[in-house]
Amino acid sequence: MTTTLIPNQRISSIDLVKGLAMLIMALDHVRDFVHAPAFLFDPADPTRTTLAIFFTRWVTHFCAPAFSFLAGMSAFMISKRKTKKELSGFLLKRGIWLIFIEFTIVCFAWFFDIGFGTFMFGVIWSLGISMIALAGLVILILYPLCKRFDRYKQDNKDKWWLSYF
Repeated sequence: MTTTLIPNQRISSIDLVKGLAMLIMALDHVRDFVHAPAFLFDPADPTRTTLAIFFTRWVTHFCAPAFSFLAGMSAFMISKRKTKKELSGFLLKRGIWLIFIEFTIVCFAWFFDIGFGTFMFGVIWSLGISMIALAGLVILILYPLCKRFDRYKQDNKDKWWLSYF
């Protein structure tokens, strides 16, 4: 049984994980600006915080890995619809945009510094750098490996188990 994805069909479980991660991260960012003592001590310090504040800070440590995982999953799903060259270009452009957004919009939103004297290398920046690295890997490593493996499959058609790769 084979399944095919309709190009514009969304996968609800991925959207649910994205939404949950964004909701939890929004909770942490609101806590930073509303809870005044948040700037005076570490909310993950059990000797100085309450259970609710500690839990809201602790649970947000799962958001960055979730965003990274979902970015990789999205790159994989896009690779099924695009050629390797198109995928590499898409990842490169997306990565540059994410870094640009991190250094302009996000830094301004956190520090309210019109001169942009402070730069923060956060989660969005790491996603952008990862996409740029993946764009290079697609061209330098993945593309030649796929070509070599396709040639190997053509030479070994009698081995049925290769069709699963």
